[in-house]
Amino acid sequence: MGAISKSLKPEFWRLEPADSGSNQARPQPAPLKDVWIRVILIPAFGIAIPNLTGYFGPLGPANPKYWVGLAWGILISFTIWHGNRYFLLLQRRHYDWFRNPVRKISALVFACVLCTTPCIVLMMLAWYAFAGFRPDWGVIRLITLACVICVAFITHVYETVYLIQQRESDIVAMERSERAKTQAELEALKAQIAPHFLFNCFNTLGWLIENNQAKAAAFNQNLAEVYRYILIAQRRELVPLEEEWRFLRQYGDLLELRFANCLTLALPDPGERAGLWHVPPLSLQTLFENAVKHNRHSQAEPLEITVRFAENTIFISNEKRPRANQEPSAGLGLKALDERCRLALGRGIEVSDEGARFTVCVPALVV
Repeated sequence: MGAISKSLKPEFWRLEPADSGSNQARPQPAPLKDVWIRVILIPAFGIAIPNLTGYFGPLGPANPKYWVGLAWGILISFTIWHGNRYFLLLQRRHYDWFRNPVRKISALVFACVLCTTPCIVLMMLAWYAFAGFRPDWGVIRLITLACVICVAFITHVYETVYLIQQRESDIVAMERSERAKTQAELEALKAQIAPHFLFNCFNTLGWLIENNQAKAAAFNQNLAEVYRYILIAQRRELVPLEEEWRFLRQYGDLLELRFANCLTLALPDPGERAGLWHVPPLSLQTLFENAVKHNRHSQAEPLEITVRFAENTIFISNEKRPRANQEPSAGLGLKALDERCRLALGRGIEVSDEGARFTVCVPALVV
């Protein structure tokens, strides 16, 4: 079972993922989904500005030319909007706010002023020619100024939404990258488990073949069941405690076959925790293996290993009996387990090495 693991969605604006070729310096900007905003605002500007600026002159609604002029005003609005929109999207392919801020601003000013102004003047002169009265340059200047202000505002809105979406895209990309990196690290750690476990078991099997062939056969059969679980579990970040507990008991049987009466394993019933708690696979087995590896044990002096549960944590404890002439441990097994727990659960293990007992606290996820 995998570990249990945010975006602005404007009503009128949405950026779709852009296709980018491998030979491009950077991905092409995604097309804007702004159909509804254009459908609403283009006619609104085309109707409001002419009626508020004296565009119609002496013409009123009773005159057919008034309605032609109204349609012409909407066409002016449409032309100005889409012309600036085209230049806005065009310059996005070449200039970036962070890499070329001066060129970016220059391109926006050029599109907003030097393209909008000539277009409005020419279309206004065409309207006056059709309407049959002299051009009113005061009205032309007023309409031009109003359109430039509106274009500047709309461009600002476009770019603000674009930067927000770009920022969100960057955050998502970073999160995906971090998640991929974390997953790769976790997979690398899990890949170390099976070979290490198998190596130790083969050593044990070799010892049993030489000393007790009957136990060797039983060990081999039990080992097949245990290793089947390893092959399945290592593909998952977390497993239910119920599965890990069943495996731990099977592993305990392997230890008892190998060491006879040299170990005392206290494995209480986890009760309801078995179905609710989740832990990294093979985490408890790793601690059992470490206890046997680093401590003395014999039939006369069995090594006691105990397990208990408290507050989403599993405590594995054993008596401290360091082997004579044993080389200092590098603690790689505990470090790997700690890293696996941090990657899968966000919390590492805790180690207590005081007094007569050695205790490791393994976190669990409750679902």
